[in-house]
Amino acid sequence: MTFSLRIRVGLLLSVALSAVLGCVRQVLPDPIHPHDTFTLESRALAETRRINVYMPPGYTADATARFPVLYMPDGGLHEDFPHITHTVDTLIGAGEMRPFIVVGIENTERRRDMTGPTEVAEDRKVAPRVGGSAAFRAFIRDELMPEIRARYRCTEETAIIGESLAGLFILETFFVEPGMFDTSIAISPSLWWNDHALERGAQAWLGEHPELRHTLYLTAADETDIFPYTDALARTLATSAPTGLTWHYEPRRDEHHHTIYRATAPRAMRKVLGPASAREP
Repeated sequence: MTFSLRIRVGLLLSVALSAVLGCVRQVLPDPIHPHDTFTLESRALAETRRINVYMPPGYTADATARFPVLYMPDGGLHEDFPHITHTVDTLIGAGEMRPFIVVGIENTERRRDMTGPTEVAEDRKVAPRVGGSAAFRAFIRDELMPEIRARYRCTEETAIIGESLAGLFILETFFVEPGMFDTSIAISPSLWWNDHALERGAQAWLGEHPELRHTLYLTAADETDIFPYTDALARTLATSAPTGLTWHYEPRRDEHHHTIYRATAPRAMRKVLGPASAREP
């Protein structure tokens, strides 16, 4: 084999190896960081719910330290808990996010829990049972949050993050009970639900809540049934948000439904959960 042929073969092998490694990187699962798992009998939901809890670095080292809490629907070990906690752990290690406890709520009937009532017949076809968001919110507020405060050293600061229908639930909670969380991160929220009633009612609602204190992060991918309504909500926020509402809208038409959570969660958490010195502009 000549020297030049060996170079060409070597280059081809290198390209092939890079492609294989690239595929491996795409399919490798996120590491599952050390965490607690417990079950909670819910009266609000009339069922048992499984909860996964990540403690940040420093939690065990300092027995007096207290930490804010980030709640997340879709929080099962086979759902979004691994990639969100891995992101959180990485950001904390880099000094780009304050240490947070992360509480993942594993799903049982996702479409029931994440949706509110609807007057649209097509909406009611997405699952055998929908419209259970009020009960799910009661579970979090009245049962899960007190349990977390009893089990872990928490501050009073709370945040919530979620995508798609979970993003819808987060925005509904923001409008229905804005004091339940301090910070809401809604990624590609399914605002089409109930003929985009949340978006349509936003301007009047904001006018009725001049004393609102909250931080809201909103983003959307290239989904034609979502971004027109997130765009419209952002326009309403630009004209009607009270001074106590800190909000960010960062549309991402370059992302898709299956990519936007991983693509935007790190930036969202840097921006609204990071130390002031590390927050992205």
